[in-house]
Amino acid sequence: MDLREVGTQSRVIIDQVGKAIVGKDDVLQKVMVGILAGAHILFEDYPGLAKTLIARSFAQVLGMDFHRIQFTPDLLPSDITGSHVFDRQTEQFTLTVGPVFANIILADEINRATPKTQSALLEAMQESQVTIDGETHRLPSPFVVIATQNPIEYEGTFPLPEAQLDRFMVRLSVGYPDAQGEVEILRRRRARKTDDIMLSPVTSAEKVLEMRAAVEEVFVDPDIEEYIVSIVHKTRTDSDVYVGASPRGSLALLKLARAQAALAGRDYVLPDDVKEFAKPALAHRLILNPDLWSKRITASDVVAKILHLVPVPKVS
Repeated sequence: MDLREVGTQSRVIIDQVGKAIVGKDDVLQKVMVGILAGAHILFEDYPGLAKTLIARSFAQVLGMDFHRIQFTPDLLPSDITGSHVFDRQTEQFTLTVGPVFANIILADEINRATPKTQSALLEAMQESQVTIDGETHRLPSPFVVIATQNPIEYEGTFPLPEAQLDRFMVRLSVGYPDAQGEVEILRRRRARKTDDIMLSPVTSAEKVLEMRAAVEEVFVDPDIEEYIVSIVHKTRTDSDVYVGASPRGSLALLKLARAQAALAGRDYVLPDDVKEFAKPALAHRLILNPDLWSKRITASDVVAKILHLVPVPKVS
């Protein structure tokens, strides 16, 4: 598959998902870029903004297996990965795999589970495998975790540790629809006469892997690489930042910029591709100085300031 096909197929996928999600083309594009880049995606936003629907819709359109895991305080790691169960008939232990064995996993309200349960996803997200009773089992490929968390409700929640936050390549928010978009949501619901939204698959897991392979051929000018490193390095030296982004942040920005270029049908990366994903890729990796809370300065504000300070390279 060449890069033009990747761009064309990606737009078809986004248009199909757009039949279920109204007025959020920018968000859908970022999710598609994340899937092309092999990202795990964290949605941090208010309830009722279609985060679950976005994950389910992409799974349907991509023709992939989809499992939803509702995270609760009493959820155990084995509830996610699976366990060996004794079979009385054969008098042997047989493996019962958990819901993590799917192409797309929705970890709904991930911060409601205990850190021990949250950590059950770490190996899966980093290595695409899980270890059950000392045995390693590979997960389906592609494997994408889409997690959600509520930024306003903290009672009974367990904040994600920095190590796990770092495993999410991007953090996105959906945001409220505008008035016209919300009217369109109501109109479509009335026309469907049902809450269920069925979308037709337009590709397959195998095709997605081919699209990812094609993204690896996108050219990155050395000046663009230095631009990425300069941005990430600045997060480590900025006076507002206590802990900056690691090289994993640089790699994330590189992968996302290449996928963004492929989505546009280009075989080369532009500085604008890097800028587009600087906040989604880096903001959640930063720990700011505590005194900034009183000034209401966010990590996204700091990344925006850094983008303004770092010179943009001129590439031909």
